[in-house]
Amino acid sequence: MPIIVALAGAAFAFYFFVIRARNAAHMVGDLADVAADVAGAARRFGFRRRTNVHPVEAIEDENLAAGSIAVAFLELDDYPSKDLQDTLQRELQSQLGMSITQAEEITVLGRWFVSECGGPSPAISRLSRKLYNMAGTGGVQPVMAIIQAALTANSKDLSERQTDALDDIKRAFHIK
Repeated sequence: MPIIVALAGAAFAFYFFVIRARNAAHMVGDLADVAADVAGAARRFGFRRRTNVHPVEAIEDENLAAGSIAVAFLELDDYPSKDLQDTLQRELQSQLGMSITQAEEITVLGRWFVSECGGPSPAISRLSRKLYNMAGTGGVQPVMAIIQAALTANSKDLSERQTDALDDIKRAFHIK
């Protein structure tokens, strides 16, 4: 009898570890798909990661920087709802004159820049400075239009973190 219990226990343990390994393989595949999406979007925008340079400093497209600021701003309050993400993509299309595919890719890259900066607040500061260096004070207008339209369309009030982020944006663009 003890041998049967031991064999049943061994079979159960083997089954348990096989299921865990299969689930881990699925997770690795999903992560690889996400990484491929980010890499594909970056390639289409001509973004090239340089050694010993922060990814934000490697941005060369003003639309990418502006869209990434808007993504970071909306993530300050909480992860945006599907409706808010759709509104953001529509506003990216209308304000920056791009296709829906490009708008989706900017949101993917924007989220990646936020994670590389360590969160939305540091991302807004860094991206705002980068956009100011590329476009001057004129670069703030599309960003503010995108943010305002996205918040107005979804009847969202500004959180305290978002108000602080607006101050950071003003500071980066030397607006009083």
